[in-house]
Amino acid sequence: MATTASRTSSAAAFVPEGADLAALRRAAAGCQGCDLYKPATQTVFGAGPEDAGLVLVGEQPGDVEDRQGEPFVGPAGRLLDKALHEADLAREGVYLTNAVKHFKFVPAERGKRRIHKTPSRGEVVACLPWLRAELAQVRPGLVVCLGATAAKAVLGNAFKVSERRGQVERFEDYDVIATVHPSSVLRAPDRDEAYRSFLADLRVVRAHLG
Repeated sequence: MATTASRTSSAAAFVPEGADLAALRRAAAGCQGCDLYKPATQTVFGAGPEDAGLVLVGEQPGDVEDRQGEPFVGPAGRLLDKALHEADLAREGVYLTNAVKHFKFVPAERGKRRIHKTPSRGEVVACLPWLRAELAQVRPGLVVCLGATAAKAVLGNAFKVSERRGQVERFEDYDVIATVHPSSVLRAPDRDEAYRSFLADLRVVRAHLG
C-alpha cells in the first residue's frame, strides 16, 4: 500500500475492501490519498445510520467540522437541520457525508481565520473511493447532492445544478436529486428566498421517499 499522496493521488489504496462504516471511518483517519490531509486537522468522515434510506452529500467539511471531526455541525449544518425538520426529514435517519473528506482552506491575511477554498477536480476524484464505499455500505433509496461539487462528483463534471436542481436523476443503482449547498443559502443576497427554494427541493426529496 502506498503511504504518501505523491505515490497514490487517490484514496483507493487506503479503502479497505468490504469494510463496514466503522472500519471505513477508522481507515479514513489515515488517508493520504491527496495533499489535503497535510494542513487539515483531521479526516471528517460521514455519519449516520448504516441502513439510512437517504444520503446527503456535501462538498467538504468546513472550519467547524474540521475541528470537531463530524460533518454538518457548523452554521450550514444548523440551517440544514432546520430545513430537514421543516421538510419532515429526520436528521437521525439520514447519513451525512462529503465528496471530499478534508477541509481545504487558505489562511486569512489577518488573524487565525481559515477561509474555505473549493476543492479541485483532481482532489474530488482522488476522494471518490471513500464516497463509493460509503454508498456501497448504506445502499440508500435516494442520494441528495448539496451543491455543485457534490453533484459533479456523483453525476459527472458536466452536470449543472442551476439547470437540473430538484429533478430525479439516475446514477448507477441510485436515484439522485441535486440542490444547492446550505452554505450558499447563508451567502445569498435574498436569504429568505434562497431558503424557500432549498426547502422546496427537500420537500421533493421527502415526496420521492414516500
